[in-house]
Amino acid sequence: FAFNSGALAALLAASSVSAFSTNPTVASTQSRSTSAYSTLKAKVDGRTVEGEVKPTNNFILVKIADALEQTEGGIILAGKAKIKKTEGTVVSVGPGKTHPETGALFDMPVEAGENVVYGKYDGTEIDIDGTKHTLIRDDDILVKFSGDKLTLDSVDVIRDAVLVQIETKERATEGGILIAKSSTSETKPSTGKVVKVGPGRLATNGELMEMEVSTGDYIKFRDFAGNEVEIDDEEYTVVRMVDVLAKF
Repeated sequence: FAFNSGALAALLAASSVSAFSTNPTVASTQSRSTSAYSTLKAKVDGRTVEGEVKPTNNFILVKIADALEQTEGGIILAGKAKIKKTEGTVVSVGPGKTHPETGALFDMPVEAGENVVYGKYDGTEIDIDGTKHTLIRDDDILVKFSGDKLTLDSVDVIRDAVLVQIETKERATEGGILIAKSSTSETKPSTGKVVKVGPGRLATNGELMEMEVSTGDYIKFRDFAGNEVEIDDEEYTVVRMVDVLAKF
């Protein structure tokens, strides 16, 4: 039996080409899910694989940002003391999830190259070529942002999410020390000013439903419904429209 490496290479190239659809719609979806980088051979959790790692359904592959090794005061952190970040850069995205009843495809709200912040306990970590990544769902995203730094100008929210600047009224201790309300054991603040509004919630047919609040509104939302995000050294929270009780 003679092994012809040239014929094998040609066969692999042909099968690779045939894997891509000529349908414009499908091709567009495949293009959106293309990663920011890829390797012909990569190691995933110690196992060598061929080609790039592609998420399925509404999963998103995120390269986790480096852990914080130094505090703002200049204290060097080492080992387990390093502060793990729950943010990173989107490497690739799945095609989106399909509604089980209508069959409508819900497009993904982020693209490769964008930065995201997600929940502390969200995601499944995987190792790719010695670099930490995580697989999260689109619903796990709190905010997305462009550029290297999370700022109020660069941040945006997705779907029916609302970014709220929460009230942190200060009170004084007996010794005269001011303590922010959110730093005490009292109920977390559940009112604030809307600073960013998502495009809307997806209906069963995949169409966007109009948001009921606008930037500048003050809202009351359910206690403990929000997820805290620090932007420009200020405290904000991300809530879903379904958890907003009233506006004023």
